[in-house]
Amino acid sequence: MAANSDMRLVIAGAGGRMGRTLVAAIAAAKGMTLAGATEAAGSPFIGRDVGELSGLGPNGVTIGDNAAQLVKDADGLIEFTVHTATPVLAELTAAAGIVHVIGTTGHTAAEEEAIAQAAKRIPIVKSGNMSLGVNLLAALVKRVAQALNENYDVEILEMHHNKKIDAPSGTALMLGRAAAAGRGINLNAHSVRGRDGLTGARRAVDIGFASLRGGSVVGDHTVIFAGPAERIELTHRAEDRMIFARGALHAALWARGQKPGLYSMADVLGLADI
Repeated sequence: MAANSDMRLVIAGAGGRMGRTLVAAIAAAKGMTLAGATEAAGSPFIGRDVGELSGLGPNGVTIGDNAAQLVKDADGLIEFTVHTATPVLAELTAAAGIVHVIGTTGHTAAEEEAIAQAAKRIPIVKSGNMSLGVNLLAALVKRVAQALNENYDVEILEMHHNKKIDAPSGTALMLGRAAAAGRGINLNAHSVRGRDGLTGARRAVDIGFASLRGGSVVGDHTVIFAGPAERIELTHRAEDRMIFARGALHAALWARGQKPGLYSMADVLGLADI
């Protein structure tokens, strides 16, 4: 399709909280239109009008389970689904030659590799968090970690609603990678995911994670730099899922003009070198 025409987007996971929010965001945005909505086979949302489900009123777009067919007539796909679905969707978008925006988290190493392989054929934007504020926070975390020595312990606290299925959150891990990059260390080798019992003294090089779940919390994240007699805390609190939806739409429009590759929101927002 012509680059100056509205971008036709398919939403995968359209029946979920973020899927519904994305449908509403597209309806309110300029330069894009909803090309289709999908869910996993067997979902109770199959056959539902996605506009009605999203609180917009009927829009004539019915949720189906045939993503392969929908991507043939689209310019991009946005997904907030489950980690096992992403490699399948990435193969479909790569075969169709369209943009793929991934907000799904919790991928295994094998799934990450499958995504990277698909990105050799199409532009993929993948991020643990699509909001401007969180990505600015990650840039700040990296700079603070660079500025402070190992006398400042790094701990990351996150809280989400009681329906979230992975922990730590993708955003917490993104912030952890930013801190690790600032310190010049490998996060996998220095990540502490939980403490219980006689754990021994904390290692100065470790980056700790604590995950809380409850209620309807959209997403709270705090990065703590705890030093001798002082503490620096950098916090972001998400109050509405619409911030993630708008970020995902911005990423899709940005990616439409990019070469194949695996990009992050830092690339989209021009923060990659900060």
